[in-house]
Amino acid sequence: MAVITASMVAELRARTDAPMMECKKALTEAEGDLGRAEEILRVKLGNKAGKAASRVTAEGVVASAVVGTTGALLEVNCETDFVTKNDAFLAFANACAKVAAEHAVTEVEALAALPLSQEGFGPTVEDVRRGLIGKIGENMSLRRIKLYNAGAQLASYLHGTRIGVMVEFEGDEVAAKDVAMHVAAMKPAALSSAEVAPELVEKERKIATEKAAESGKPAEIVAKMVEGSVQKFLKEVSLLDQVFVKAADGKQTVAAMLKDKATTVKGFTLYVVGEGIEKKVDDFAAEVAAQVAAAKGA
Repeated sequence: MAVITASMVAELRARTDAPMMECKKALTEAEGDLGRAEEILRVKLGNKAGKAASRVTAEGVVASAVVGTTGALLEVNCETDFVTKNDAFLAFANACAKVAAEHAVTEVEALAALPLSQEGFGPTVEDVRRGLIGKIGENMSLRRIKLYNAGAQLASYLHGTRIGVMVEFEGDEVAAKDVAMHVAAMKPAALSSAEVAPELVEKERKIATEKAAESGKPAEIVAKMVEGSVQKFLKEVSLLDQVFVKAADGKQTVAAMLKDKATTVKGFTLYVVGEGIEKKVDDFAAEVAAQVAAAKGA
């Protein structure tokens, strides 16, 4: 039987907002598998358990730059929130986004080798990064880049420094900017239902099946319940199917708004700082115990 530690329970609670005891029960049932435990809570508690699943677990900023018809969205990470407010760090992130757009690079390795000078450091992006690490006293890294250079119109939106969106479109610039803001707020998983990643659909289908099975209803009813849940999920996570955040009637979808504005969105990218990065969770009690034991043995 897997050992369920306090830190594991705390991490699952942070992901799901579920009660502590429910988290422990789910982890026990899942034999310590956090991903499976999260699914179990979704089945038992409904969508509430997934609300905190996207909480970021690392610090940093998102920067964007558009040069002509080329745009770059970039995430730069650091160790603490304090550094995300440092002027030199912010200047570095913004400069890197501009350099990425100017040189149309798609990989951070290629970006690191490009020319850049800042704070007396250079002549490359990597040299500036290393120099700032020494000056600020905290590690930082270029995490990811999304480049758009197909010649389409581009709109970008930054919500503070932690959320960034770039939209590729044809048509009205104001409408495209509104879509970028909508994406930042609603965080769709794909442009349309057909483009939602198969693994996300399958995961939702699995959860819906387990929930429906608990109803005790006939198999044909269960099948309809599952399909209904999956279709509802697809509409909730597809940009074009979502209700537009600025809809005056509270019903107009993004697709309908874009049609009214004679605008077509070809694609979008959403970056949330730290998304997908697991921050180390220390077992403080175990650490103290180890230090005490070490002191006694000294």
